[in-house]
Amino acid sequence: MDSLQTLFIIGSGAIGKALAVFLQLEGRRVILLKGHIHQGRSETQTVCVEMADGSVSQTEVTIHTLDAFSELPGIVVLANKSFGNERLAQLLRAKTGNSPIVLLQNGLGVEAPFLRAGYPSVYRCVLFVTSQVRDQGRVRFRPVSVCPVGVVRGNASQLKEVVRWLDTENFHFSAISDLGPIVWKKAIVNCVFNSICALLETDNGIFHRNSEALALGRRVIAECTSLAQLQGIAVGAAEAEASLLEISRRSDGQQISTLQDIRMGRRTEIDTLNIEMARIAVGLQQPELVQQTQLLGELTRLKAELAMARHRPGEILPDKET
Repeated sequence: MDSLQTLFIIGSGAIGKALAVFLQLEGRRVILLKGHIHQGRSETQTVCVEMADGSVSQTEVTIHTLDAFSELPGIVVLANKSFGNERLAQLLRAKTGNSPIVLLQNGLGVEAPFLRAGYPSVYRCVLFVTSQVRDQGRVRFRPVSVCPVGVVRGNASQLKEVVRWLDTENFHFSAISDLGPIVWKKAIVNCVFNSICALLETDNGIFHRNSEALALGRRVIAECTSLAQLQGIAVGAAEAEASLLEISRRSDGQQISTLQDIRMGRRTEIDTLNIEMARIAVGLQQPELVQQTQLLGELTRLKAELAMARHRPGEILPDKET
């Protein structure tokens, strides 16, 4: 499938840059794109990806603008923030044709805009890595385990081909037949990390180091696993906590993306995590089921909005329903 030899990565943040470096060093043809249609000129950077063992993967990466391409014939990998999906789903439809779309995003419902827009091939990955931009050309990358990829709309044969092109020595992917429970388990774990770490302004390692933080995380896990079970998703509290602690240990010292975004005055993805859990609970007429999860999410969103206002004085804060 020669058409799949080009990998278009949309999103030039920590995940997109790390993946582009690993793919390029293994001889794949990669085009890294900024997530906004109009965002300056193309630029070439020397990107260094630092691993936990001290090793460094380094290469030159050219970051292009999305409006420079009328077509994206290949594998289109979305490493952008999920709140941009609605806009990207409309923007990319005329460019991608039958190219498979792969979402490298956590959270619930992130694939919905692409399904509504009629994309023929949509695949979804659950990320079990953490990545943090340290400065202009350095990325700190920590893999936790293999990242599973499943079919949202498409077929198992194309899924295997997509995974074959994405998988690298340092950033591993695998094909999986039933992604639903994994999506929920990771979303539950991220409800803990992305709210508690952001509010405490601490790194991911807090849960294996601090019993009080872990106890608060267990409350969120208990609420969200109960909600998952009402949705027919079999995710146990014990396995979610085990995943929380494994990620906490393996990414000790690493900042969660939400905290990074707040410190930079950027919008966060909390709406696809704690806030989405609350929305689902309301739809099931059980809003009280995730009260603590919702409160932590609302506090995190408010903290982010206040930080955005400080970075852009005079700008009106977004309405909480948007």
